[in-house]
Amino acid sequence: MKKLGKVLLIILIVLAVLFTVLIAPRTIGSASLSHMEGYHYAHRGYHDGNVTIAENSLSSFVAAIDAGYGIELDIQLSSDKVPMVFHDADLDRICGVEGKVWDYTCAELQQMKLFGTDETIPTLAETLALIDGQVPILLEYKMDKVDTDVCAYSHELLKDYDGAYAIQSFHPFALFWYRQNAKDVPRGILAKNFIRENKEKGEKSDIIDFLTTNLMLNVIAYPDFISYDYQDADYFA
Repeated sequence: MKKLGKVLLIILIVLAVLFTVLIAPRTIGSASLSHMEGYHYAHRGYHDGNVTIAENSLSSFVAAIDAGYGIELDIQLSSDKVPMVFHDADLDRICGVEGKVWDYTCAELQQMKLFGTDETIPTLAETLALIDGQVPILLEYKMDKVDTDVCAYSHELLKDYDGAYAIQSFHPFALFWYRQNAKDVPRGILAKNFIRENKEKGEKSDIIDFLTTNLMLNVIAYPDFISYDYQDADYFA
């Protein structure tokens, strides 16, 4: 019995060490986040619930700057590989148009109105020109379509940007791209309790949901920071 107890203890220690390795953030060579501190961040810009100022619109970014807020925004690619500022994969909720963002060219997307306002979908390039380092930016890479080209094409614009920014994503591959290609850029993993969310939707969870919920893909992402959904704060309590 004593021998069995020792074996079980060793197994538990190995599992604990393995779990620690899997969820560990970047420690060696971590990027400084000091330039991002001291701000509240306007999620998808400082909009009014999409009544007169639409989310992720240039107007919402002007409003955030005027209020002294940092800006959180979302990035994905058009069909011709132009980084666009837009949250949903589907265009229906925001623009009343069928299809995905990546089904349309930049020119086509910029003809679509945001929630019936006069605003259209901005490019990352014009968004960066507008913000121009006045406040820090949190850029979330949307990867409903798993394609790290969004990182590569966006970084081509960001590498010459003088303002403070950090990137984040729910998908560890986005952070892995930065780990391989732009180590100095602060990167953060977004996470929540996908298992609970799937259960509420009546859907089954898979191994990826388990790993992501428990931050075990940090071994790929190696993040500088973690943003976990506040509604799931009790998960690790």
